[in-house]
Amino acid sequence: MSRESLRVVAVILVVLAGVMVFRARKEVLAGGWAASGPIATVPAPAVDEARATAHGKETAVVAGGCFWGIQAVFQHVKGVISATSGYSGGRVKNPDYETVSGGTTGHAESVQIVYDPSKVTYGELLRVFFSVAHDPTELNRQGPDEGTQYRSVIFYGNDAQKRIAEAYIAQLDKAGVYPRAIVTQVVGLQAFYPAEGYHQNYAATHPSNPYIVYNDAPKVAHLQKEFPELYTAK
Repeated sequence: MSRESLRVVAVILVVLAGVMVFRARKEVLAGGWAASGPIATVPAPAVDEARATAHGKETAVVAGGCFWGIQAVFQHVKGVISATSGYSGGRVKNPDYETVSGGTTGHAESVQIVYDPSKVTYGELLRVFFSVAHDPTELNRQGPDEGTQYRSVIFYGNDAQKRIAEAYIAQLDKAGVYPRAIVTQVVGLQAFYPAEGYHQNYAATHPSNPYIVYNDAPKVAHLQKEFPELYTAK
């Protein structure tokens, strides 16, 4: 059975066994998307880049669990031109899904976000990342997925991105936004390798997949609820 099939089977079992627990967790905190998620509204970053005055293209790369959900969230953010699932942070060149899933390559399932800095800032993208895209307090896992390939990482492309990311994490920890410390790594981007074609736009093309229904569709819905000014239905 393929890794993808095992993932779907595992999620189905979780859904059947734990649907009541999931509902209870959703009700624990009115302001958070899970019991271990934010216990207060995630504030805007105090340190951010200025909104550009002209259209352009900038790139951000983040990782936070299965790339299906991260990609789906950022595809619905205004100002995002494209979001591509892939792999970053490891030692192996041109990795594939099976080897990354084995947890030995050092790569994390990641998403490359190309955005227009005149419409959305790097800090605003990070606010979405920390608010609705994943739980930054989970170490080497997200939901049913476990391993270093599912770790939380911001891969900065320049000194400005590093400064914004590190300042934001310190701001959120100091404010006590989460019940636990943020474990998100801030690492220089060495390379980004696009994932196989069948992983691209997976949430959009497989909306009835139990994994998507249970784990990823709620993230997009939360984006629309929490950040209507940033949400787009594209």
